[in-house]
This record gives sequence, structure tokens and C-alpha cells, in this order.
Amino acid sequence: MEHTLQVVLIAVLLLIAGAAVQRRVSHDYKRIGRLTTLSTALQISVIVLHAASSFVLLDPQGSAIDTGSPLFGIALLLMAGGLIMLATNLVRLGMRKTVGQDESGLTCSGMYRRSRNPQILSYGIAVIGYALLWPSWNSVLWVVLYAVIAQMMVRTEEKHLRQAYGNDYVAYCQRTPRYMDLPGLK
Repeated sequence: MEHTLQVVLIAVLLLIAGAAVQRRVSHDYKRIGRLTTLSTALQISVIVLHAASSFVLLDPQGSAIDTGSPLFGIALLLMAGGLIMLATNLVRLGMRKTVGQDESGLTCSGMYRRSRNPQILSYGIAVIGYALLWPSWNSVLWVVLYAVIAQMMVRTEEKHLRQAYGNDYVAYCQRTPRYMDLPGLK
């Protein structure tokens, strides 16, 4: 019962923190047209807190990972692939633009031809891989928490980009899916 209470408390606190940070981010976008150093740090902090919550949500008993499970290999592939894609996207876009402090134009090339949010998608793939190391309902909750937090971030950014780039951004949204090119996900 105590662990369930911890899980619920962490989930609720992460969601509240995510919503509060996105409110601040939205305010900065409206006020100065980009993120401040503080709002950038707050966004990164929410992702770091989500990652750190894995220690409570995924493996509270400190059990060993089952390296003989077929999920182990899939988990490693997803984690490595997601992190490699994330690093590649960060380098190609540049750190200032990645964190919303450089508004030098709409990026529609590279991975941004296939996804409007390749960093969110890449890290999400790694999160799923990591969660597969300890398959459980808590793992599902941890992945869903990331999805909700990421969706809040994406919606806030989309609103800003629509205002900043107008019809160019609308056209980009029509030809490029938000996350992946799967039916119903554009």
C-alpha cells in the first residue's frame, strides 16, 4: 500500500509540475517570443524528474533485470536507438534552437521532414525501452506519464509556432506528422 501511495503521489506531482512549467513556457512565448533561461531549465527539470522517478516507479525492490527475457534485447535496441536518434537530432538542430531560445526560422529538413517532434519521439522510444527492462503496470504508468508531459510540451510549442510562422507552420503541419507517420497520428 505504501508503494502504491508513492507511485500515485509521484505521478500527480509530475503532472502538476509539467502543467505549471508549460504555463510558464507559454507566458514566455507570448511575452518575448522565445524561452528564457529559466523556462528552458524548468522544462529540462521536468524531464529529469520524470527520468529520476523511474527509480521508484520501475524497480522499487532493486530486482535484477532478466537478461534471458526476449524483452531484454528489444529494450536495449529501443534504448540505444532512441538515444542515438536523440543525440543526432540535438546536434543537427543545435542546442539553442532545441531549447527554444533561437527563433531563426522554421526547421523542416532532416528528421523534421518525417516528424515535427523528433527529439520527443526519440526520447520516448528510449523511455519505452527502459521501461521494458522491468515490465509491469508501473512501467506502463511511467511511459504514459512521459507521453502526457511530452504532449503538454508539444501543444505549447505548436501554439507558439503557429503564431510565429503562420501559414508556413500550418502547411508544415499538414504535410508532416506530429510524431510518426502512422495512420491517424498527423
